[in-house]
Amino acid sequence: MSDPYIVIIAGGKGERFWPQSRAERPKQLLPIVGDAPLLTQTIDRVMPIVPADHIYVITSAVQEKGVREVCGGLPKQNIIAEPEGRDTAAAVGLAAAIIGARDPNGVFAVLPADHVIHNGKKYQSDLKAAFTAAKAAPVMVTIGITPDEPATGFGYVQRGKVWKTIRRKSVFEVKRFVEKPDLKTAKKYVKSGTYFWNAGMFVWSVPVVETAIAKFAPELDAGLTLIRTALAKGRKLVPVMKKVYPTLQKISVDYALLEKSDNVVVLPSTFDWDDVGAWPAVARHYKPDASGNVGRGATLVEQGSNNIVFSEGGHLVTVVGADNLIVVHTKDATLVCPIDQAQEIKAAVKRVSGLADGAKFL
Repeated sequence: MSDPYIVIIAGGKGERFWPQSRAERPKQLLPIVGDAPLLTQTIDRVMPIVPADHIYVITSAVQEKGVREVCGGLPKQNIIAEPEGRDTAAAVGLAAAIIGARDPNGVFAVLPADHVIHNGKKYQSDLKAAFTAAKAAPVMVTIGITPDEPATGFGYVQRGKVWKTIRRKSVFEVKRFVEKPDLKTAKKYVKSGTYFWNAGMFVWSVPVVETAIAKFAPELDAGLTLIRTALAKGRKLVPVMKKVYPTLQKISVDYALLEKSDNVVVLPSTFDWDDVGAWPAVARHYKPDASGNVGRGATLVEQGSNNIVFSEGGHLVTVVGADNLIVVHTKDATLVCPIDQAQEIKAAVKRVSGLADGAKFL
């Protein structure tokens, strides 16, 4: 039985982390939390499970250079740059085609590039169990995060009865996937104890994925078939991708496959997890001062509390007499934003893009 494979999706824009995060060097390529880029941390977490040549990274053309810089330990051909973004179903189908050409029955995990997980051993244990489950039966395995608050920014997965016990871990049948709920509904989900956050971590075999795509997303499958055929004939991937990719259906893997399939199971996670979706989340991973301020780089807060202050390049940023601010300084842009308005940063980025010279800030 062959080793499993890892596919890391690393194409996100990370707009809520502007001005540190930019189009060519977004969140996953930055040490937002920790000393290494989040993508590097993701690769390091899976290296004890699979050899380097079984790890693939799918990114965008604009981010390819930056991704290659932080993925020096992987084979060059394992960094795949999509000619244009066509959402996650296309990326998963592409990964299945590439791995299938190498190992027709290969089992692979699809993982986000930009999550923060500190307990690597528990993460690896859960991932191994998910691989075992996907090898044992033709199922789609999702790793569910047990919610610790009624978050409205995540999709949820409802578990049903126990499917199997794998490596001493209970794996459950999935009743349904639900989209981001309102606060009242989220509170009900958390109270029930039967819902998990959908963290976008999936494990399945090439045949299971390709069968589901053919059944539930035939339009997407038609384009992917052209890529599979080209690879089967020994043709190079990049030319066929440039021709086919713009024609692929743009749809998420959740909508296209998971919400329609009846062979999905959920493995509850045992590791810590944070998707660090915006600046306020970063503060959870640093020790604050006595007034609750979190600083990184050359920063100083005087008579202020609960501020998040980041500075690059040795430039001193001082906050005096202010509370609950996000202040981020980079070499060409500075952000000042109330913490409770952090979700509006994405809207500000759109306005920046409309400036005459806005491109250099993005």
